Amino acid sequence: MTDRMTPPQRLVLTVAILGSFVAFLDSTIVNVALPAIARDLGGGLSTQQWTVDAYLVTLGALILVAGAVSDAFGRILVLRIGLIGFGIASLAVALAPDPLLLVIARAVQGAAGAFLVPSSLALITATMRDPVRSRAIGIWTAATTGAMIVGPLVGGLTVDYLSWRWAFVINVIPIALALWLLPRLAYRDERAPGARIDVVGALMCTLGLGAGVFALIEQPTAGWASPAIWVPGLAGILLLAGFVWRQRRVAHPILPLDLFRSRNFSAGNLATLFVYAALSLNGFVLAVYLQQGAGLSATLAGLASLPTTLLMIALSSRSGALAGRFGPRLFMAAGPIVMAVGALLLLLVGERFDYWWQVLPAMIVFGLGLAATVSPLTAAILGAADPARSGIASAVNNAVARVAGLLPIAALAAITGGGLDLAGFHRAAIVTAVLLVIGGVVSLVGIRNPSHPAAGSSDQRRT
Repeated sequence: MTDRMTPPQRLVLTVAILGSFVAFLDSTIVNVALPAIARDLGGGLSTQQWTVDAYLVTLGALILVAGAVSDAFGRILVLRIGLIGFGIASLAVALAPDPLLLVIARAVQGAAGAFLVPSSLALITATMRDPVRSRAIGIWTAATTGAMIVGPLVGGLTVDYLSWRWAFVINVIPIALALWLLPRLAYRDERAPGARIDVVGALMCTLGLGAGVFALIEQPTAGWASPAIWVPGLAGILLLAGFVWRQRRVAHPILPLDLFRSRNFSAGNLATLFVYAALSLNGFVLAVYLQQGAGLSATLAGLASLPTTLLMIALSSRSGALAGRFGPRLFMAAGPIVMAVGALLLLLVGERFDYWWQVLPAMIVFGLGLAATVSPLTAAILGAADPARSGIASAVNNAVARVAGLLPIAALAAITGGGLDLAGFHRAAIVTAVLLVIGGVVSLVGIRNPSHPAAGSSDQRRT
């Protein structure tokens, strides 16, 4: 079966890439801009953590709602809501006068971002089948990873020569182009009869994540014995437990637990938890330490991971196509192990900093592993769900990825030993490597290749 796309499928892929591009662009820009934001608005490490985690909390919680809405009311509707909301929130971030309003605007931006990635991937899944789907997901991965070049480069130059505020205005350009292309798609939304959304469950998930993350971030300042820490921490645990309990009983859950009966879906999401926790920790620590510890400018710190990005763009489409033909298991097992080696190479960073010998080798090895991992991982998880539920399947996976991303940032003080000096940087590199190894082992043990991946089977639910 050919993996060549038709013109309507290529237009779907273009819209899906643009819809997700802004979310990836923002995540890379914000890491580079963190030191400048803290200098301008104050608040130190806490402001930097909340700038990242306020976005990830609402993104991780509401992405499930977005996935359910996408399946119930239509992918294009959800994508349009996300694009408009993300554009407005980006402008609000750029205009924020103090840390509080910045964090609020970032939370709104995360809420809008929740509507982007799941609906984008669901468009691909709804209009394509393997091996075309696996190739399209590989191209989507490679193209959206281009934001990892544009983000650090443009963000760094903007921070150094204009202001960090202008870096967020850039989001408007791909948003406008995506909104212009949406009406030109041949695909049309179909509303599911009797569709309902579990609003109470969404509130429980959002408040539970927010309370838990607040406790983790503020704990180093007040200590676990403070009621201001343990009360929201306990409340967060109870709300999240109640959310899971409710999803087992509500008629229209935003987290359909029966999806996890699929071995590939459950194992893939568990692997996602560890891999994306490692990616988030590595990206945050590298961008901040290279500026505050190694003394690089925002532009140079942003460009430090350029080799990783180039390898992702060059190889992701190919790894996605190979995984569509031969199955994802080997790629998902070996890729994180290779990334772990790259993370450990960052232990070469010393007091006398030299990018070419201490960081570049790590970025190359990390990029090879990342390119081998992401497309097969995404394709395996989406392929394990029924196409009619592709929106919620994509949303669950993205929610797992975003929650995984916020947890190590919230617990950064515990990981680094209290400060992001050289010793703390090395501790973070070791934790990153451990998380990646666990992700690779989970994939090796849990993932099963489809019986005939090259034959275009969309059923990867072998248990």
